[in-house]
Amino acid sequence: MPAGRTRRIAINIVGPGRLGSALAINLKSAGWPISKIVVRAGKRVPPATGRLARKVGATVSKLGSHQRLQGLVWITVPDDQIKLVAEELASAQDWRGVVVFHSSGALTSYELEALVTRGAKAASVHPGMTFVHGVRQTMRGVPFGIEGDAGAVRLARRVITSMGGTSVNVATSEKVLYHAFDAFASPLLVALMAALEEVGEAAGIAAKDVRRMAGPLLQQTLKNYLDHSAAKAFSGPFIRGDAAVIRRHLTALEPLSHAREVYRALARTAVARLPVKNREALEELLRTTT
Repeated sequence: MPAGRTRRIAINIVGPGRLGSALAINLKSAGWPISKIVVRAGKRVPPATGRLARKVGATVSKLGSHQRLQGLVWITVPDDQIKLVAEELASAQDWRGVVVFHSSGALTSYELEALVTRGAKAASVHPGMTFVHGVRQTMRGVPFGIEGDAGAVRLARRVITSMGGTSVNVATSEKVLYHAFDAFASPLLVALMAALEEVGEAAGIAAKDVRRMAGPLLQQTLKNYLDHSAAKAFSGPFIRGDAAVIRRHLTALEPLSHAREVYRALARTAVARLPVKNREALEELLRTTT
């Protein structure tokens, strides 16, 4: 199919939350017509949904409204609703000639089986990016993990490229591990920052100063990792094999049970996978301290 014609396919967003809204805006900017913003039936349409529809030139539709969806349907509801929404959509029309995506990182395109049996081509298309309130997220440079029907995957690649993103093929059997990888890169990284804040507070650092004090160290560490590797970004008492300092850390953290548990888990990972001196002594220390 010619690229110009592909770019004119109508796109419908089902579930205009943070991700769905970001996709609609980025798709519109990339030249794709947004046809419908689809919401659940029986609920008042939130003002934000109306504003989004006006912004991208779409109409608001409700599930079960018997308005035919054509072109590409992109389901961006929470994971536990994808299969239910697919089943509800499947009974509404003939799906031959329609492509359907969902954007779960953990679930495969099999969640859309109800639509596939009615003729749709399906893929899971997951952006490896964090979406939070108040931050307008561009898709430029974002890697999308994709798997599914060959025809749907081809369209996904075209759509992703048009937004400035990149496509990464994910094996269906490895989808959950792929999503766990992303969990380490974002929500669990933020959880580490929560532990950092707890330790900072215990150390007497004012809450307003924690990010200012940790910021330069965090930024340089992340830059070192992105520019080089985990091994080359590693520093501190572990790489020196300083068991005495690490023991003092563990003792001082005893009143902070959650932060201490995080420290021990990360310390074991460091000793197992990163270049450390005095490895046997560190392994013994982590094994015998509880």
